[in-house]
Amino acid sequence: MDQVVLLCRVSTASQDYERQVSELTDFCQRADWRIARIFANKVSGKLPVEQRPELLEMLDYVRSNQIKRVVVLEISRLGRNTLEALKVIKMLNEAGVSLYIKNYNLETLDQNGKVSPTVSLICTILLEISQMNRLTIIERMASGRDQYIRKCRESGKKLGRPSTYRKSEEEYRRQYAREISMLRKGNLSLKQISVLSGTSINTLRKLKTLI
Repeated sequence: MDQVVLLCRVSTASQDYERQVSELTDFCQRADWRIARIFANKVSGKLPVEQRPELLEMLDYVRSNQIKRVVVLEISRLGRNTLEALKVIKMLNEAGVSLYIKNYNLETLDQNGKVSPTVSLICTILLEISQMNRLTIIERMASGRDQYIRKCRESGKKLGRPSTYRKSEEEYRRQYAREISMLRKGNLSLKQISVLSGTSINTLRKLKTLI
């Protein structure tokens, strides 16, 4: 029975990766693959490999535990930065570990452990499409914000939330659960946590008061 690991990722603290875990677990059971470990995290896919602890830990684990393949639901779970995601695939290939992408039924290494040029090309194209979609979403959000600001200025409406609005402690804990967990561990500086999570240092200082 082949040993595999699952790699699951969501971008924000408000999202949940349980659906990915459940779907991939069911698939691996049907394929008769033994899941040795699950690596799951809530982190931006645009970060470089060096700033994603779950990826670094996974790479170390597969190299030393005779793992046959890394299984992802879709290639964007590997990352949304094409060059960084291809870097991970290259590291896996060099370690003799195949990447299996479930939604396209693609595997980077063939039965003989050789890199598949066709799959490599498809992976590059899929990553470029994923990155392009992300940039399109960012552009749409920026455009929507610009329109909102313009309409507010034209109508004389004040921008932002009402001055009486205050986010509750419960809302902070729910929205920033991952950041609070990292702060509790105490092994990272505020700057390091800010880089890993995308949360501002000022917000992290505020979160420290909740611990």
